[in-house]
Amino acid sequence: MLLCIDTGNTNTVFSIWDGTRFLAHWRIRTDHRRTADEYYVWLSTLIAVQKFELQIDACIISATAPRVVFNLRVLCNRYFDTRPLVVGKPDCLLPVEPRVDTGTTVGPDRLVNTVGAFDRHGPDLIVVDFGTATTFDVVDVDGAYIGGVIAPGVNLSLEALHMGAASLPHVDVTRPATVIGTNTVACIQSGVFWGYVGLVDGIVGKIRAERDRTMKVIATGGLAPLFDQGFDLFDAIEDDLTMHGLRLIHDYNKEMGNG
Repeated sequence: MLLCIDTGNTNTVFSIWDGTRFLAHWRIRTDHRRTADEYYVWLSTLIAVQKFELQIDACIISATAPRVVFNLRVLCNRYFDTRPLVVGKPDCLLPVEPRVDTGTTVGPDRLVNTVGAFDRHGPDLIVVDFGTATTFDVVDVDGAYIGGVIAPGVNLSLEALHMGAASLPHVDVTRPATVIGTNTVACIQSGVFWGYVGLVDGIVGKIRAERDRTMKVIATGGLAPLFDQGFDLFDAIEDDLTMHGLRLIHDYNKEMGNG
């Protein structure tokens, strides 16, 4: 079994691939202070609850929060007796290397999403990921990541608004009934919701114009369905895109004799 670990700035997701399908997905808050032993107790308890046999023999990690990688490596080494692949490190091979400015470090989540999206949807893609940041990743004709856009995430923007303006409440993001809000909460919800619809639509349009070609838009992340309510912003929504990409990268390294 393959253990896929996707560590974002806010949450970390663990998924187990049995060779044909993902058996489960479990989510925990990202915390660089969490030890390998704590990870194992949490993970083994969830596995036992779902009555899986613990037979993990390979691991792969994507981490946008680098400080957690050490303890995740220890988890894989100590408890599963395996050396994990870490996306973005020199010893983790990619099917196609990114083409960006020399010296640029591309977030591993963006590399993984590129691999997963290209496998499922082919070339000329824009991958929109609604995470802590809202990112737009451009996938070329051969599956290479060639750049993109980073904007503040939806929840990050809401939190910043709440913290920066003492009189404004913290609200949940949702589609408002009308554009013009008639109370403070509705006004904030309208600004965030319609603001991000406009953000996605505008940036996608600019990328397509700059590339001068038709490009499919693939969305991922928990808030993607919220912004796909009849606006034709996306050609597809993939809730497991990162895990699919991690599995593909692991398989590629295995085929190349690397792990």
